Amino acid sequence: MRRLPVYLLIDTSGSMKGEPIESVKVGLETMVASLRTDPFALESVYISIITFDKDIKQVLPLTELESLQIPDIQTPESGPTHLGAALELLCQKVDVEVLLSTPERKGDWMPLLFIMTDGKPSDLQIFNQMIPEIKKRHFGSIIACAAGAKADPKPLELLTNQVYSLDTTDSATFRQFFKWVSASVSVGNRSVGASDEILLPPPPPEVHTVI
Repeated sequence: MRRLPVYLLIDTSGSMKGEPIESVKVGLETMVASLRTDPFALESVYISIITFDKDIKQVLPLTELESLQIPDIQTPESGPTHLGAALELLCQKVDVEVLLSTPERKGDWMPLLFIMTDGKPSDLQIFNQMIPEIKKRHFGSIIACAAGAKADPKPLELLTNQVYSLDTTDSATFRQFFKWVSASVSVGNRSVGASDEILLPPPPPEVHTVI
């Protein structure tokens, strides 16, 4: 079975400390539990999590659903939102972790990317430099979410035409968002190879379409 790599970039800057990041953890657990009920996903979906604040960390390397455990995700007291550096690390990891097709073997399906931030990139120059690099990696779908009142969707619109917003960063909203992510991964899992375009399920009422 070919793998479907799924990369999650999660903002852990200071404003996510407390209830928001705890809500994200609950949402991630909900997403993994939901995907594990899908036999197709259980066989093929591999998930990686990269967190970004002033530091960039791959807290979960690309891991199969069956053995995946959600890592402990820490947030600093304060500091910048280095989304550009996170995209740079993402490109490095995709180059190493995703198997490309060759004449001798079939590689992985095109990876899916989900980005969630409650602010805007502090490293705008690197962010802008990484946009063409991300596009070179041929993600099957890039979904970006601006969470909370202080989130700026404008930079995200440079990366993808699938930008969504969340009004609040409470556990109920994040749970609905990650349920929708899991449904989107399941749809992507079934449609890979059928066409270049993944038709996502409609988002729940808590998730608003920006573009």
